[in-house]
Formats: sequence, structure tokens, C-alpha cells
Amino acid sequence: MADQSEQLRDAVAVAAAGNQALYIRGGDSKRDVCGRACAAPALEVGGHTGILDYQPDELVLSARAGTRISELQQALDEYNQVLPFEPPVYAGRATLGGTLACNLSGPARPWLGSIRDAVLGVQIINGQAQLLNFGGKVMKNVAGYDVSRLQAGALGTLGVITQVHLKVMPRPEATLTLAYEMPALRALDIMRTRAGQPKPLTGACWVGGRLYLRLSGAQSAVQHTARQWGGDPVAADIWEQLREQQHPFFTGDAPLWRLSIAPGAALAKGVSQCLDWG
Repeated sequence: MADQSEQLRDAVAVAAAGNQALYIRGGDSKRDVCGRACAAPALEVGGHTGILDYQPDELVLSARAGTRISELQQALDEYNQVLPFEPPVYAGRATLGGTLACNLSGPARPWLGSIRDAVLGVQIINGQAQLLNFGGKVMKNVAGYDVSRLQAGALGTLGVITQVHLKVMPRPEATLTLAYEMPALRALDIMRTRAGQPKPLTGACWVGGRLYLRLSGAQSAVQHTARQWGGDPVAADIWEQLREQQHPFFTGDAPLWRLSIAPGAALAKGVSQCLDWG
């Protein structure tokens, strides 16, 4: 564990005095995620690490922004708990602060929520080098403007994230992935239908001519739904491949465009596509 709050505040104060922009860098795993280059001097947050508080009985966890996602997962594994938003780890380099700043979540986002939904509170350093706290550390939170969730997707423009307080959840008792061979249009129809049913669905994706549906929850609910929906049980590797962008779909030098559109929107023609989140 290492508390570098004062060093970070001093660096922001110097930059502010010189009207100098800063590139906030933790594990440097997301430099190309948003497709924007940044030539500003780096403010290194990767050394500002450590889990500050973890209460498994209360399902809450607090950590410094430079803490690796993989470290958080190891701590949660001991109590059979998980981060509900399934963040990518990017070969172990992804940090908690960077994940929040880029608002990155995994395949379960429509059903279990994004990192924005899991945030209880944050500590940040603003542009005047002030250390500010927003939100709280428990489920029953304070009222007022929810500045904590504004950090999700802000890319560090609202301040340097130094601490994050999160909700966590128990690991599902059972998980099963079903696969079906079908074209994209048919898959979209099924995904929309399945998403509207009271079933333990936590993942829906079509890629490479196959529809994948993931069921997670109580063993009885998962097995009952699987019998109703049919399909071929397959290994769950597909969800990790999507989350980490390691699926064969992501190979090659062609530009990758990520578009958020309504599930009923028309499909583009003549391009390779991966349809995630249903």
C-alpha cells in the first residue's frame, strides 16, 4: 500500500500554476480506448495503491485509484464475492481509477449495472489541488448532487480520482453459457425477447455467426431456464474474450468502432460486427 495523495496534489498545483494540462496515467492500459491522443506530461497515479477498507458482510470495498483490478478480484475471491460490473483487467494493468474514469464495464452491464451504478463515493483532487470527498462508503448514502457518479466516463477531466468506494456482490451459485448457430437479425430478435423475461440472464452476445446467452444465479433457476431455452452448453471463455478484447473479432489492423445504439436499430451492412449487451 502507498499513499501518494500529497505528491499528487503538489503535482497538480504546479501544473495549475503553469496552466499546464496533465495526462492522468495509472496502468496505462487505456491510452487508445477512446481513440484520442494526449501529448501532455503524465501524472503517475499507478503508485497510489492499496485496499483501504473491505467489509464482506456489508458488501462494500474502498481502495486507492491506482489499485489494480486484479488485486481487488483476488481480495473478493477469498469471500466468494465479485465486482458486479465485470471490468476488463487488460493483462493485469487496469486500475480502479482508470476503469471508473473510462466507465468500462463488462457483458453483464444491462442486468447487473455498470461501474457507475456500483460507485458509492470518491475522493478527487480538483484543478485547484484541493482534496475533496463526495458520496459515502456505505449502501445508505448521503443526499445531494451525486458527483461520484459523474466521474464515470469523465476521463479525468473533473479531477484526479484518488479513492473509490464500491458496492460488491456475492458470486452467483451457478453460471451456464448457451450457444446457438443463427444469423444476426434472428439473434437480435431472440436477445430482445429473452431480455424481457424474468430469467437469470447476465450476458447476451452475437459474434461469428453464433448467439451466446449466459445464465447466472441460483442453481435451480439456471438449470430450469436452460431446459426451456435449449441451445448447446459451451465454455464461458467467450465473456472474458469480449471483456478483454481478445476474441478473434478484435484481431487485425482495421479501425475498431464501438457504437451504442438501440437494440431495435437496423444493422450496418457490409462490415464485420460483434453485438454485445443484447
